[in-house]
Amino acid sequence: MTTLSRPTTTSDLGASQREVAEAVDHARRATTAWRHTAPAERAAALRNAADLVRDHADELGEELCATTGRLLRESRESAVVAASLLDEVAVTGLAGGRSLAGAAGSVDWVRREPRGVVGVLTPWNDPFPAAAGLLGAALVTGNTVVHKPSERSMAPGLSLAHLIQECLPEGVLSSVAGDAEVGRAIVDTVDVVCHIGSSAAGREIRTVCAARGAKALTENGGKDALLVDAGVDPRWAAQQIATGAFTNAGQLCTSVERVYLHEEVAEAVTRELVALAEALRPGDPRDDSTTLCRLVDEAQLDVVAAHVADAVERGARVRCGAKRLELDGAWWAPTVLDRCREDLDVMTEETFGPVAALTTVRSWEDGLAQASVSRYGLAATVLTPDTRHALQAIEELPVGTVKVNAVFGGAPGGSADPRGDSGAGRGYGPDLLDELVALKAVHWEPVPQSS
Repeated sequence: MTTLSRPTTTSDLGASQREVAEAVDHARRATTAWRHTAPAERAAALRNAADLVRDHADELGEELCATTGRLLRESRESAVVAASLLDEVAVTGLAGGRSLAGAAGSVDWVRREPRGVVGVLTPWNDPFPAAAGLLGAALVTGNTVVHKPSERSMAPGLSLAHLIQECLPEGVLSSVAGDAEVGRAIVDTVDVVCHIGSSAAGREIRTVCAARGAKALTENGGKDALLVDAGVDPRWAAQQIATGAFTNAGQLCTSVERVYLHEEVAEAVTRELVALAEALRPGDPRDDSTTLCRLVDEAQLDVVAAHVADAVERGARVRCGAKRLELDGAWWAPTVLDRCREDLDVMTEETFGPVAALTTVRSWEDGLAQASVSRYGLAATVLTPDTRHALQAIEELPVGTVKVNAVFGGAPGGSADPRGDSGAGRGYGPDLLDELVALKAVHWEPVPQSS
């Protein structure tokens, strides 16, 4: 594999306060020229970046796989998705302002203007699409950017940013390496912060930004529910749950973390789910036969182990897993727990591991009511053959995204508002572009004619 070159403005040990200040200063000095670059030229630069990312998808995928343990085929696909997002924003970002119906003899319109320097803080678990969506939206609307990938997946994050940098003028995009302190230095100085990460960090960012008048867009943790109605095929339902709970070892923002099973199908679905969990194969993430990856590190494994131990001690039943695997690295067995009470950590706190926590409910209404209770509000899934139930769930679930009969998927360009501890502001989709521009109303009348 050809080693990807990365930005040299920061050390691999993390940026100093001076380096962060220099990156923000470079971005500020680049703002005037970049905002006056024709929108079509900005879009063309992002299309070139998309081509470059696509050309290097194999190398990016290898780097993500080596860093986080994600399956190589999924890591490569993640890079391809990032390229597609850059292409998408190059098209949607060409939208202009709008004209207004004003008085006769005058002209009124609304301009869309860049906000300035945008700080983009991206997560470790799916860094390529997260970064591409935010970086692309900020850049195509005329902002300059300082980007910090998570220290847990720093190398792949910097590599992606460097590929995009190659297609841009000097200073328009800078990347810095570092931990939370480096992130705080960025948050303290930029005009807009776009953050995907933990809920605790998101709360801190929103507080700091509010105090200094900066804008904050945060997509944070989730505790996504999946509700299974009566009348569904148990094997299909189990496949949906397994996909949601075990893909990337449950380390996705929209992983399924709590499951509510209608009592008519609960045991049949659980048996099928246990069979699927036990069939998952851990091993070399570069091997196509491997179907389970490791956790990112020991710290994440400790969180998963603590949540499972809490559940078992307080009455949950282990149907499979619930143990560390004796392999090199942070490996946790795919776990299915049932009889999970609503106050358990696995039902209330973000576990971010390969754990399906199940509760049996007596009715659709009971399940919907329980699925609706959480301080998080990122997404939820319902599996039901009943159109009325589906429409009721869409109406009542207090989350940004509702998926009916498909745990993953959705059309490109979807926009959503995370709720509660899951964040605030549109962090993706076409409406993200509106978050990254300031609107200016203009009224223009000709000077009066001399009498």
